[in-house]
Amino acid sequence: MRMAAWLLAFALATPAAAQGTGLHSLGTGTEAAAWEAVGRLDIGGKGFCTGSLIAPDVVLTAAHCLYDRATGSPVDPSRIEFRAGFRNGRSAATRVARSAMPHPAYRFDPAAGAAESRNDLALVELDEPIGVAGVRPFETAPEVQAGAEVSVVSYALGRAEAPSREDACGVLGQEGGVFVLTCDVDFGASGAPVFQMDGSIARIVSVVSAKGRLDGQRVALGTSLTQPLAELREAFAAARAGLAQARIAAGERADTGAHIIHAKEVLNPQAVLPR
Repeated sequence: MRMAAWLLAFALATPAAAQGTGLHSLGTGTEAAAWEAVGRLDIGGKGFCTGSLIAPDVVLTAAHCLYDRATGSPVDPSRIEFRAGFRNGRSAATRVARSAMPHPAYRFDPAAGAAESRNDLALVELDEPIGVAGVRPFETAPEVQAGAEVSVVSYALGRAEAPSREDACGVLGQEGGVFVLTCDVDFGASGAPVFQMDGSIARIVSVVSAKGRLDGQRVALGTSLTQPLAELREAFAAARAGLAQARIAAGERADTGAHIIHAKEVLNPQAVLPR
């Protein structure tokens, strides 16, 4: 598979008809119980992505969700709200973002194409940890193989009021740190966790970045977590601890690309288009 041969709609840019792939709504408490740590990430009150807890106060999502598509500027984190387990107007827990960080190598460019999906990861720090019973952060796994069966839990256009799960979709292959998946995604599914099941344990193996077509078939693109997540976590931890500023003060190079976005740092956030 060559990435250059794919007809891609980067960052979920175009709507398309549903494929009937087994996507079903988690509309009841019983159905949604195991997935309460997946939530809707409301951005600026006008758009949303999907995110998932990987620590009581940290949400994993797609980096492009942190930017205003019209201006390319980062959205003020104080305008980002994580609604864990959001379903039919109610959430298991709701938190506002304190800060957010895209992968250090990520550069927001909607026209960049599929290659940009390889670093399309971000961590969002919440203003308070979520300690609600039943909302348990997910573990991550470093790799998934071609041919593996995976599942996706997401919010999207036409199903924004409750999460939906596709129980079984597949990994067609990987190129340059980007997985090609048969999963059904649309606006709002950006940042959704891609799970691999180990018995009853769900582990996140990728994050939805974009959708496209391969040989006429609708596909999703997912970011590999193998190296990018470790790099992002390291940069995020350093920024939270103030180590980046200490290194700069000591005269070390500061052009690492890592940048944590703090609440109120963005003075004039713009409206966010639906994702």
